[in-house]
Amino acid sequence: MPELFGQLSFPFFGANKPSPESASRSIALGDRIVPYTLRRAKRRTIGLSIDHRGLTVGAPSRATLRDIEALILKHQAWVVAKLDDWRNRRQVEPLQVVDGLRLPYLGGELEVRLLPLVGGRSRSIWADGTLSLCLKPGADARLALEKALRARALEDFAARLEAFTARLGVATPPLALSAARTRWGSCSSKSGIRLNWRLLHFPASVIDYVVAHEVAHLRQMNHSPRFWAVVESLYPDYRAAREELKLRAALCPAW
Repeated sequence: MPELFGQLSFPFFGANKPSPESASRSIALGDRIVPYTLRRAKRRTIGLSIDHRGLTVGAPSRATLRDIEALILKHQAWVVAKLDDWRNRRQVEPLQVVDGLRLPYLGGELEVRLLPLVGGRSRSIWADGTLSLCLKPGADARLALEKALRARALEDFAARLEAFTARLGVATPPLALSAARTRWGSCSSKSGIRLNWRLLHFPASVIDYVVAHEVAHLRQMNHSPRFWAVVESLYPDYRAAREELKLRAALCPAW
């Protein structure tokens, strides 16, 4: 089959009763657990596409999950190679904050608008997938954007942390944000849990995995089998989320 920009498309002739699922899934390809997004639509082919978001499968409404995953397995060498290509890419240029910038945000996209401020103090407005930064003349848009994202990250992560500590039956520790280049979270018995604010660029499933990972350290301050058992009890699909984190980490906007 011809390949075009990381996409493959295959005719589908099945007529079996389809699986009702149409969301985030994962599949074992060799020794790797690969997450993918399944999207059903009125179409005649099953398409595989890979970009910075990972593997996406577009399928006819009547296609069964067995048909879909059989196709992925048949072309697993192509899938794994393309995923590795994306993982190995690195952004060299730092993020340029301009009006209309689109950023990955909680599994979707966030549009950033830069608006002139008429009187008052600079402020940020969140509405319908858009973050509007109302700035004074000469204000640093990059710093304003980071400040707004950090505030949203602290609010979002705090809710997730509270939910996972309640599930584990432990007290919620203090939460702080970090900006480490390669570390997404940490846990200390003295200072609490720190989470990288740039996790906002990842889907909720990935953020939940990182939070569950750090919360599990409240019971096991190590990476022993007992620790991973706690992680699995908090987040059963952690293996797929961990693989997705590796892929998306290489493509995170360069702040």
